[in-house]
Amino acid sequence: MDVASKRPSELTEAESQAWRAFVAADSALASPYFALEFAQCCEEARDDTRVLIVRRAGQIVGFLPLHTGKLGYARPLAGPMGDVQGVIAEPGIELDLHEVLRKAGLPLFAFHAGLSSQTSFLNNADEIVASWMLDLSEGYDAWEERRRQVDSKAIRTLRGRRRKLEELDRGHRYVMEETSPEAFDRMMEWKGQQYAATNVFNVFSVAWTRDLLKAVLRRKGEFFSGSCSSLYVGDQLVSVHIGMESDRLSHYWFPAYHADYGRLSAGVLLLTEAARAAAAKGHVALELGPGDFQFKRDLSSYQIGLARGCIANPSLLRATRDAGQALSRAAETAPIGPAKAWPGKLMRKIDRLSGFYAL
Repeated sequence: MDVASKRPSELTEAESQAWRAFVAADSALASPYFALEFAQCCEEARDDTRVLIVRRAGQIVGFLPLHTGKLGYARPLAGPMGDVQGVIAEPGIELDLHEVLRKAGLPLFAFHAGLSSQTSFLNNADEIVASWMLDLSEGYDAWEERRRQVDSKAIRTLRGRRRKLEELDRGHRYVMEETSPEAFDRMMEWKGQQYAATNVFNVFSVAWTRDLLKAVLRRKGEFFSGSCSSLYVGDQLVSVHIGMESDRLSHYWFPAYHADYGRLSAGVLLLTEAARAAAAKGHVALELGPGDFQFKRDLSSYQIGLARGCIANPSLLRATRDAGQALSRAAETAPIGPAKAWPGKLMRKIDRLSGFYAL
């Protein structure tokens, strides 16, 4: 096995073609996170973006895109902003990522959303979570009818919100290809307010995260495009979503809405309209990513397993990480009431923040 490391922009035409061929041949890689163009967007936002190119007997068999970090603590593309991660490989090929990382000189690769269908992630997982999916393979109306049969209350509520929107005197309109700079600015503003209200770290307080979204939105191509959609009531912008799509699947990434329209479920209404637009393009699914939110439970058709953990070679980094996790587990099993969850939450928060600051 030979492993080379390059920036996405440095890939040869043959390497780029191999990447796209692997993605096209594997339905598990339909997410826009696996598009070569997404790796290129990450490179525009972060200088530590690399692709590990794996060859056997001179033939390309796989790619592992990642960020090397400032301390050699590698993470998948987009760091904590990435909702789905994995190896881009020839169908049927399983790569030994311990060996890949060793040959690349990277002591540790921490992942939080690796495809559990890939054994390198499953076998090194500390936890299994899931990405929520809307099944659009038979069209939007078929999806909504199936959800009505499974959860009639949720669909009744959704349709009731639609009627309320339609009854507003000022009228409303959806814009599925929003180009107004105001939409981007309002999304940032509303997300910032949401993070502050819920005491959550503001993702967009770090410059590279804003740069990544801008790079994604500039892309419009056959295999990958950024997307921005919006909902207006009268002339007032009330909901915005910034996401991305491949030629097979749409990813619902960063939605935000005006607080005054929360009771109208402006965000959910825009989500379902985005699903309708995705189905019209022939996309088989709308990907919501992980996270246990009620709207995801109400609307999703199925889940895809994702793994959290790390792949490491013997090193001080691994020993330090293991010691920290052992301390966290010991505290969490202690009979000290709600406080027993603090160490784990703190460790996860520190790891997440270090990902945003590219450490």
